[in-house]
Amino acid sequence: MSRYAVRPLLLSAIAAGLLLQAGCTESAKPTSPPPVVVKGVTVATVRNASLPETIEVVGTVRARTSALVLARIPGTVCELHVREGDRVRKGQLLARLDSQESTAQATAALAAIDEARRGLDEARAQRTLAEATFTRFKALYDEQALTRQEFETRQTERDLARQAVARAEARLRQVQETARAAGTMADYSRIVAPVSGLIASKQVDLGATVFPGQPLMTIDDESTYQLELAVPESYAVRIHPGSPVQITLDALQKSINAKVTELVPAADPGSRTFTAKVPLGVRGVASGMFGRGSISLGGTIQTILVPKQAVFERGALTAVWAVDRDATARMRLVKVGTQVGNQVEILSGLSAGERIVTQDTGRVSDGARVEP
Repeated sequence: MSRYAVRPLLLSAIAAGLLLQAGCTESAKPTSPPPVVVKGVTVATVRNASLPETIEVVGTVRARTSALVLARIPGTVCELHVREGDRVRKGQLLARLDSQESTAQATAALAAIDEARRGLDEARAQRTLAEATFTRFKALYDEQALTRQEFETRQTERDLARQAVARAEARLRQVQETARAAGTMADYSRIVAPVSGLIASKQVDLGATVFPGQPLMTIDDESTYQLELAVPESYAVRIHPGSPVQITLDALQKSINAKVTELVPAADPGSRTFTAKVPLGVRGVASGMFGRGSISLGGTIQTILVPKQAVFERGALTAVWAVDRDATARMRLVKVGTQVGNQVEILSGLSAGERIVTQDTGRVSDGARVEP
């Protein structure tokens, strides 16, 4: 056989071998498993909704009526009858100071009163004697049994006795007022509650030395707790007393509906914010608590609301299950806003007209085929 005839046969064999190898390769390639089918879940179409226009701000709980108790005299705390968290009544004894100087001044003032009273009694006795002597000498002078000089001498003695009584009375009043002031200063050693309320903080302990003007403790009136919200100055013109606000207190896990009662007209130059005050009127609130407020601005906005059950978290991510046209579930990351009842506002990640899984989200996986 000619070599030219062998070449076509060789080429045909090689081609057949290649086809056989390709067929074996294709038959060995694994096929992808069919998608998981999830039945019975609820799928809904996302719609636009109108919501009141609001602004989210944060603030701190403070008491509208708060009394800062200060020391008015120097001394040492020798008695302390309250602790933080105690409830006190107006006029209740909170502490006592050991102030020997004020006590000594009060004692000296009382002794001065006794001395002034004895001086007044002596002056009055001298006046009585001078009055009687003048009366006798006047009778003698009328009978011309006495010279005019002697008469005028007794008259002057009477007038001087009267003036001495007036000076003694003034002196008594003076020392009485001094004693009253000293007694008041000595009474400052008794620290009493200026208002009824809760001991919010205490800055001194038993045995501490205090000085005039030093804070001792703070008393909050529990019935006047309010949330002071920091409002950006760009929104201040749209907020006024009576504006609705939804308050959320994280510590109490509670939300309440309230209204702004006061908007401080001066802005904080550091933060460029105005303070909006909202009374709380709920139990369990404490001064210094953190709170959030959603203040209504009076207008409306278009947004997207989805059921709360449709939103789930994966680590630090928030997502929903979006269902495409061929009924395949895909995890879609979203950014949520405020909660309105049982619905949650979606700020980004979804558009109106898309479909999402609204219940049984735990049964769905990425790429699963959804049969509602």
